[in-house]
Amino acid sequence: MTTFEEIDLTGLKTYSAKQRVSKVKTDEEAVPPKAGMTVREFLNGLPSILKANDLMAVARAVVNAREKGKPVIVMLGGHVIKTGCSPILVDLAEKGFATHFASNGAAAIHDTELARFGHTSEDVASQLEDGSFGMAADTAALVNEASRKAVSSGKGFGESVGAALIEENAPFSNRALLACCAKLNIPYTLHIAIGTDIVHQHPTASGAAIGEASMRDFRIFAATVSKLGGGGVVLNFGSAVVMPEVFLKALAVARNLKKDVTNFTTANFDMIQHYRPNVNVVNRPVLKGGTGYSITGHHEIMIPLLAAAIQESAVIL
Repeated sequence: MTTFEEIDLTGLKTYSAKQRVSKVKTDEEAVPPKAGMTVREFLNGLPSILKANDLMAVARAVVNAREKGKPVIVMLGGHVIKTGCSPILVDLAEKGFATHFASNGAAAIHDTELARFGHTSEDVASQLEDGSFGMAADTAALVNEASRKAVSSGKGFGESVGAALIEENAPFSNRALLACCAKLNIPYTLHIAIGTDIVHQHPTASGAAIGEASMRDFRIFAATVSKLGGGGVVLNFGSAVVMPEVFLKALAVARNLKKDVTNFTTANFDMIQHYRPNVNVVNRPVLKGGTGYSITGHHEIMIPLLAAAIQESAVIL
């Protein structure tokens, strides 16, 4: 027998769970998948709960944006291209579900190497030891020359890289996001942090050209951001720092110029939910109106899944 006082539970007020308001119901549960089911059947069989609901809401927002003629901005980091998602993004662009791509330099470098050589992503650990990491002269030559051409022609940086891939008829350019955007005449803007990309290590790099070309791309990006109000969408795929910061500044510019950038949708897709994407993409931008979503998962699974949900939502609508 314990020497400590125990509370007496006999006076508790109870109720029946049968009449209680509850958050989860049987009609919201998943339908088990079966062999041979369609993508639509699979998506309809997802639980109507939490992130499955969010995924479908983002997909519907993209489809609605296309119907309204509003921008769908896709921001991305280099890992998205390295995980084989470029053809998925190309397809979304060709079908009008993505109207502006924006990335750091790494995404463009990986996309360029895949377009030209059919491979990318060097062994950093081993090549760092002998100093050969990042010393691919042909990659640097194309990207750095594109920055100069962007300055001399008045075109965007990403626009110039895409044009270079088309001009040289890169053997795998059909799956290249940069080349696709150039062909479709939709923006792919490059937002460069000097010193972060392997092409900056080379004597062909011009800080003046890279800076001016990237600055023009920021202004192009801000122009698209200014049109998001009333149904646009911003998707951030795997950029933990650069693109969330660029987006926040572009949004500030748009609102400073009295553009009505409210009532739009944002979503952050990444393997880990970082601080900047959540505050700069998901939360702060939609405080005046709109909805933000955070969905965690690997790009090579979540981006194709979202793309499938977008296309099935379009069929339903």
